[in-house]
Amino acid sequence: MTRRLLLSYLSLTLLVLLGLEVPLGYFYARGEVSRFTADGRHSAELLAQALEVRVEQRAASDVPELVSDFVEDDGSHVLVVDATGKVLADSDEAIALGTDLSAQSDIAAALRDRSLSTTRENRAVQGDTFTVTVPGSSGTTVRCVVRVSYPVGPVTAKIHGIWTTLALIGLGVLVAVAAIAFALAHWVTGPVRALERATAELADGSLKAPPTTSQGPPELRRLTNTFTRTATRLQHLLQAQRAFASEASHQLKTPLTALRLRLENFEPYLDPRAHDSLEEAVGEVERLGRMVHGLLALARLDNSATAPEATDLDAVVADRAATWTAFAAEHYVDIVVTGDPAGRVWAVPGALEQVIDNLLSNALRVTPPGTAIPAFDRFWRAADSYHEGTGLGLPIVRQLTRAGGGDVVLQAAPGGGLDAVVRLRPVLEQPTGTPRRARSGQREEWVSVF
Repeated sequence: MTRRLLLSYLSLTLLVLLGLEVPLGYFYARGEVSRFTADGRHSAELLAQALEVRVEQRAASDVPELVSDFVEDDGSHVLVVDATGKVLADSDEAIALGTDLSAQSDIAAALRDRSLSTTRENRAVQGDTFTVTVPGSSGTTVRCVVRVSYPVGPVTAKIHGIWTTLALIGLGVLVAVAAIAFALAHWVTGPVRALERATAELADGSLKAPPTTSQGPPELRRLTNTFTRTATRLQHLLQAQRAFASEASHQLKTPLTALRLRLENFEPYLDPRAHDSLEEAVGEVERLGRMVHGLLALARLDNSATAPEATDLDAVVADRAATWTAFAAEHYVDIVVTGDPAGRVWAVPGALEQVIDNLLSNALRVTPPGTAIPAFDRFWRAADSYHEGTGLGLPIVRQLTRAGGGDVVLQAAPGGGLDAVVRLRPVLEQPTGTPRRARSGQREEWVSVF
């Protein structure tokens, strides 16, 4: 943002400078050229009048001296011819006296009492010249013609000098504006940068250093104050929510355990016809206990910021498969681990064990076919499911997997049911192998490394 503000200030300043300096330089150059040509014509006319007097008085011998004096003053080149077009004097002595130049266009025009001026190359001054050809006449009688060539170099250098001066002035202004604009942009965007840092910190879990509100424009300071109050209140609400979930879960565990024991103690004293109801009640208490345990797990996930560690996925899969084999045998199903070794992956400590346990626990329950499952919503269970469950297993799986930088998705299994595909980040880049599959009955659980 600072760079964009700085560029906008400099762009605006550059436009203003161009709008001021270009017309100024243009009009100055036109003025210099106009003065140069006007002075050249006037000087040539004055010289022609002086020489016309000398020629009229038959004092042609004075012409070279007057020409020399004129050339010494401004460094021009002068050529004088008489009324017939023959050379009377040449300041450079490049043309012999008496040479007939009446055929040249400017000389011919001046002999007809017409003045001409043009810019052309002249070897005598080694560059372009402004040449003026004027007649020396009294009335309509032309007694001589004067051609004066002024070097254009000095006026061109002067014009270039003014353009250079304007450019340096503009550069100096741009540098000054850049320094001022940078300071101003830094002052304006200071609160914005502080808000950005605070927002990133809040997104990571907590705002430890609220942004300061003593710098920047009043509007941004008010925005910073509002953000700080909002962030503080949000953190308090989140902390209260987490504390409530954790505390409530802890407080419920002991009464639920005591309630289950009391219900089990009733069994010898109840009528046999009430035993089924007692078993259902005990089952509901046990399910409520598992839900409390799941709430505790979610609360710990929400409150923890444990960094992922390198974990041997193959060892964890083998260990959990061995642990669950006996329990799965009670349901008359087998657990089979297939696929190539996956190696080490990034995971939160202890997360992979919980992920596999939850997936295998879900796999051992029958899910009604054709049911659309919002699988990662907390407390979700199929409406017609009669199996025990809390609806917290898959949310725990998702949060544990994402905490290590991975992800989990559910896909329709080819033979019915669902495939839970867990994607984890490998510690070292390696070719993707066959996914590790933990199979239980009609449900298949996948652990893939990509």
